Amino acid sequence: MGKYFGTDGFRGCANVTLTAEQAFCVGRFLGWYYTQEKRGERAKIVIGKDTRRSSYMFEYALAAGITCSGADAYLLHVTTTPSVSYIARTEQFDCGVMISASHNPYTDNGIKIVNGEGEKADDRVLSLIEEALDGGETLPRATGDAIGRTVDYVAGRNRYMAYLLSLSSCSFRGYRVGLDCANGSAWAISKAVFDALGAQVYITGAEPNGTNVNLGCGSTHLEKLKELVLREKLDVGFAFDGDADRCLCVDERGKEVDGDGILYLCAKYLRSRGELGEGGVVATVMSNYGLTLSLRREEISCTLTQVGDRFVYEEMRRRSSLLGGEQSGHVIFRKYAATGDGILTAVKVMEAMAESKSPLSIMTEGLYRLPQIHKNVAVADKTSVLQDERVKAAIFHAEKSLGAEGRLLVRASGTEPLVRILAESAEKEVCAQAVEEVARALCAAGGKVICAE
Repeated sequence: MGKYFGTDGFRGCANVTLTAEQAFCVGRFLGWYYTQEKRGERAKIVIGKDTRRSSYMFEYALAAGITCSGADAYLLHVTTTPSVSYIARTEQFDCGVMISASHNPYTDNGIKIVNGEGEKADDRVLSLIEEALDGGETLPRATGDAIGRTVDYVAGRNRYMAYLLSLSSCSFRGYRVGLDCANGSAWAISKAVFDALGAQVYITGAEPNGTNVNLGCGSTHLEKLKELVLREKLDVGFAFDGDADRCLCVDERGKEVDGDGILYLCAKYLRSRGELGEGGVVATVMSNYGLTLSLRREEISCTLTQVGDRFVYEEMRRRSSLLGGEQSGHVIFRKYAATGDGILTAVKVMEAMAESKSPLSIMTEGLYRLPQIHKNVAVADKTSVLQDERVKAAIFHAEKSLGAEGRLLVRASGTEPLVRILAESAEKEVCAQAVEEVARALCAAGGKVICAE
């Protein structure tokens, strides 16, 4: 991770740790860099945003920077992160920018950058942007007819919706489906897609006002969706996050199906169609080890990588894998997309249900899970806290307590000022004790527990 860009872009509190001036600087660099790459030919950069109030400010700041450097900025307006990726790779854009802080509260925002292939920008480009942000080389300003244009490009979002519709092999007619749009990007797209595919749609979290994104709804708060599924006797529910690159499910009994469950059922479904490929499934170290064991019983390999969908995608490319993702709901269908796509994931889960004529609860049977405990600790300095001798000693002791069958993962979040703790073993009480021991040490080193499961 760099100074500004983490595993999922440049993220911070709007106008505090991520400012409009910084967004302008990012736009200036991107406009200049990609125009230089094209040897003076005008570069094209596509921009999308989620529903946060600050997204409008950052959209215009980025567009101003891009056009100031002589490139053209194409505005998709409110849309999803995966739609920016899709448009960038299919419509000859030099790069794409998404303005979103994903599942974070509305006070935060972020800048995510993808290349012309719709993939996360490489570290070299991000390092150059960081140099520009720190006052590196002064970039030339375009003048006269070399100044760039800002272009309304909502048609691109419509083409992405048409693409999603083309990916289902069957109609969803007869299915009753709940959608929780997190008051975010999915509200303008997901219902239209499921309506067009024939489902009877029940929707919540679809009244964005700029300050309610992810507020008690979406993939981080499934309570409302569970209530909706049970109250209306729905067949399935899908919850997205602020920029709709995540999807979690709720089955017909109101039970959560996380990213591990989605990977398990989709791996079996794709293999039955001869579409899984030889690379098996790629997951992260945050996935329950039971996923690996359950897939192994199905004779499907599962490779683990570090946390972050960019690392999942890179490993998928290396292994020629067509399915991968994270427990949090970032699921990548590499045949169709270069990034996690929540709405695409929902469409593929619905397709698997319709083709197999099975409810979601049956399709996830056979997924064995080890007891797992999570806890998040807020810290001011992630690096120094993890180097604290008390924390190191607690981690060492906790690992020993879990034994050979257990697992402890303590890591700095790539997107938030948090240290995340995960413990896994056959005994839930042993997991809880291990997590508590590490959390106490982190608190003694200056941290504060903010979330536990």
